[in-house]
Amino acid sequence: MPNISPPDRKNAESAVLTKATVRAAERLRLPARTLAAVLGLSEPTISRMRKGGYQLGSNEKSFELAIFFVRLFRSLDSIFGGDEAVAHSWLNAENLVLGGRPIDKITTIAGLTDVIAYLDARRAIV
Repeated sequence: MPNISPPDRKNAESAVLTKATVRAAERLRLPARTLAAVLGLSEPTISRMRKGGYQLGSNEKSFELAIFFVRLFRSLDSIFGGDEAVAHSWLNAENLVLGGRPIDKITTIAGLTDVIAYLDARRAIV
């Protein structure tokens, strides 16, 4: 592994997470408004992020929330075998266990962690 200075490593991490977040949101057909609520950013910032004009900062809360969002996507991708349409439908369907639609729940930190915990429990079933 090449010797990367700490600032360069942080920039690389930010670039990778920003790109992963944008791709996950696109694959789940998440509107900019919803992604903005999940990450605690504005819609214009999400637009700049999608166009490559903004990167999540590793010292920002939005960076941490993006990590959770990508984790949510990876869980859905695993559970539904990469079927993005099914994952999108699941996010938008009423869920009795979660007490609402997951898409609405993930716009708060508590809801995002609840949905991830639910999905983690579903993935653990053998």
